[in-house]
Amino acid sequence: MIRVLHVITRLDVGGSTENTVISVTRMPRTKFSCSLISGQTTDPPPSLAESLSQAGVPWIQVRHLRRPVNPISDCRTLWQLHRAIRQMRVDIVHTHSSKAGFLGRLAAQMAGVPHIVHTPHGHVFEGYFSPVATRAFIALERLAARWTDRIITLSDEEARDHLKLGIGRLKQFVTIPSGVDLEPVTAAPPVRLVSGGLVIGAVARLVPIKGLQHLVDAAPEILRQCSDARFLLVGDGEMRPALEAQARALGLSDRIVFAGYREDIPSVIAGMDIVALPSINEGMGRVLVMAMALGKPIVATKVGGVPELLGEGDAGVLVPPGDPRALADAICALLENPARAHALGEAGRRRAPRYSVETMVSALAKLYQEVADGA
Repeated sequence: MIRVLHVITRLDVGGSTENTVISVTRMPRTKFSCSLISGQTTDPPPSLAESLSQAGVPWIQVRHLRRPVNPISDCRTLWQLHRAIRQMRVDIVHTHSSKAGFLGRLAAQMAGVPHIVHTPHGHVFEGYFSPVATRAFIALERLAARWTDRIITLSDEEARDHLKLGIGRLKQFVTIPSGVDLEPVTAAPPVRLVSGGLVIGAVARLVPIKGLQHLVDAAPEILRQCSDARFLLVGDGEMRPALEAQARALGLSDRIVFAGYREDIPSVIAGMDIVALPSINEGMGRVLVMAMALGKPIVATKVGGVPELLGEGDAGVLVPPGDPRALADAICALLENPARAHALGEAGRRRAPRYSVETMVSALAKLYQEVADGA
């Protein structure tokens, strides 16, 4: 039995949380015993605690483990993680995200854990922090990579980004895309939240890095070319008031629907005509996997692991980030050419199984075994 402890900064709604929960609950129980440490979770997915309990996964919350840098809290967190890791006597510590990734790996190194694995879930080297802060994070990642057996990236491009910055060595990296449970996605009944016209939808946290302000900026040009189009933004976050104000300023309050957080994401995507993801930085884009599985045409920015996910444009249209006009032109081109939109959707449907939960769990189990065996 291989004992694996996962450490993540927070278990709030998002792709890294979904990936981590799958990793601790879906591994073969005859071979792996998984446990979990997280920081304070303020916006957890529905039934998070219930899912972990049903899978028999011990979950410890360290209240000082938070995303903002705070020397006092971070030192307390390091001590608490070190103490917990020593008591649990695990074989592998698997850290997730940047803050837990550094403190968790340092605590595991101090505690003498035999093996350490890290998943960055994308990276914070672009679009998140000031240049000074970014350089500091890069330096910490270079240091922590020295203690790490494997660094799991969601795409090959993410691995290349790390290597270009001098983080880790080539042999440390392995690409394991984040898995999506495709069966309930494809079985979801469509929910149409917007009446009338073709619906261009986006599902994302309403935060700057997701670039939704550029989709709102693109809306007037799209409406000029396709007057009956409608827009649906699904998700919540700090930028919601600003995005709503932006829509009002452009006179689009009756054309853009802000649906807030929804639990029935597959059904909502099934009710869209085109799925857009205008991110400035993106590790992979799990929502795009859902859209692919549902055969939806996609327009997304050429950032992070998105091009790899979409087969370099075979299963979706790629546009530059931060370019509302390019975004508008790509969406309008699909609205005007239903045959091409359908072909892209079908290509995505064929491609989606590469990103299933089963594929991810199998690859992760193989990795853990190799690490435990010293391979």
